Amino acid sequence: MKKVLLIFISLVFALVLAACSSGDGGEASNEASGEASGESASAGSKDTLVIGLDADPPQLDPHLSSAAVDRQTFQSIYNKLIDINEDLEFIPELATDWKVSDDGLVYTFNLQEDVLFHDGTPFNAEAVKFNFERMLDPEMSSPRFSEINMISEVNVLDEFQVEIVLSEPSAPFLSALTDRAGMMVSPAAVEELGDDFANKPVGTGPYKFEERVAQSHISLTRNDDYWRGAPAIANIEILPYSDSNVRVTNLVSGELDLLNKIAYKDIESLGNNPAITLQEKDSLGFQGIHLNTEVEPFNNKAVRQAINLAIDREAITNVVFHGGATPSVSPFAPSSWAAPDFEFPNADVEEAKAILDGAGLSDISFTLKISPSPEDEQTAQMIQSMLSEIGITVEIEMVEFGTLLDQMASGDFEAARNGWSGRIDPDGNTYRFFYSDASNNYTNYSNPEMDELLDEGREIGEQAERADIYSQITDILWEDAPYIFLYHEKDYKAMKSYVKGFNHIPDTMIRTESIYFE
Repeated sequence: MKKVLLIFISLVFALVLAACSSGDGGEASNEASGEASGESASAGSKDTLVIGLDADPPQLDPHLSSAAVDRQTFQSIYNKLIDINEDLEFIPELATDWKVSDDGLVYTFNLQEDVLFHDGTPFNAEAVKFNFERMLDPEMSSPRFSEINMISEVNVLDEFQVEIVLSEPSAPFLSALTDRAGMMVSPAAVEELGDDFANKPVGTGPYKFEERVAQSHISLTRNDDYWRGAPAIANIEILPYSDSNVRVTNLVSGELDLLNKIAYKDIESLGNNPAITLQEKDSLGFQGIHLNTEVEPFNNKAVRQAINLAIDREAITNVVFHGGATPSVSPFAPSSWAAPDFEFPNADVEEAKAILDGAGLSDISFTLKISPSPEDEQTAQMIQSMLSEIGITVEIEMVEFGTLLDQMASGDFEAARNGWSGRIDPDGNTYRFFYSDASNNYTNYSNPEMDELLDEGREIGEQAERADIYSQITDILWEDAPYIFLYHEKDYKAMKSYVKGFNHIPDTMIRTESIYFE
């Protein structure tokens, strides 16, 4: 029956896609398959790198950001204290080096000298102190708070040396500094602009902010005084396209130079297009569904467990993602050292029905909110069909991505299809989502045992011991099912063949500093 269901679903979606190809969406498929392969592969006299993103970045202040797409723009505007390389090793950025005390409580950072913010003010230890105190300010309600709330003191030792004292050892602390918690904003600009800083961001990065028109474009220009040397390309234009067909069409036609995401159906055609370079990398994130445990029907664990068992993850990855994703049972991608030794379960419709019957539940329904992408829509339709097999009715509501984030933050949802781009330390994939009252705990999940394990995972330094802790966390999340893990994406970056120097790192970010045209 499972094979019959998979074949049936595959045929349905094949017909849907075929119907779509008669409209505008079909043009993207035809062009990507090679009809436009004669497009020029030379940049000529271009002085602007045009990047197509899958959504409009909701937030340009890294200390307030909670969306992965924001980070694509941040890589150009800001520098971090520490970065990572292709092997996920820490490398210096604004911090030239650092040392950690034997008790794991004191971190001393030496800083780059002669670095200026885009407004001409100096980067130094005082600026670092300002940034951390800003993120820790309760009135700011920064999503970064849960990443760095173990900091008890930030002390300026001299102009280019800063000491950070923790209240308790924190194994993931350095990894947090490779992302938004380590991004340094201009203290002078924050004090001058206040809440308007998010509309006029100022960092130390290779490109300066010029202009933003919401849902239209973000314009950046080269920082000629950049401390590592001015980048090769003069300007960057960042354009949002929620429709993956439109993104691919514009890439192949030459309107765009680089995409942060492609539709999985286009993997083969783009890979065969001589005018396009397609890069693949295992990523660190997870994708799935947040279930609001404070509202019906998800305040009943039996409903969550039944849904968890009824979904055929393998069918979703085969039909929707064409092999560009792997089924998921935890927050940890296969590339993570915390990935569980967890036998992948097949969908079990009969067991899911038995759970609901045993709890005396029937006539269950809920609304699943999704962002406007073909993959989300197809995934939601498959889940809708699968859950109908156990008597659960699913209504699908499509919501603009930024609005979806706002609704998740305010609790205005029953179920929401949203994922996480991933972090190099497993704490970054768990604590913020599953610790009671943490910044991104959209499911309102609270379990004292989970809180205790998450605290232990932060305090213990040995990787083997931590791996055991995260294995226990995986088991509890599978049992309680506040979040339905569906799949781990592979990261694909597509660019014109004249775009060179792109450094593909598993955090999936576009680092523009090294890119040039050939």
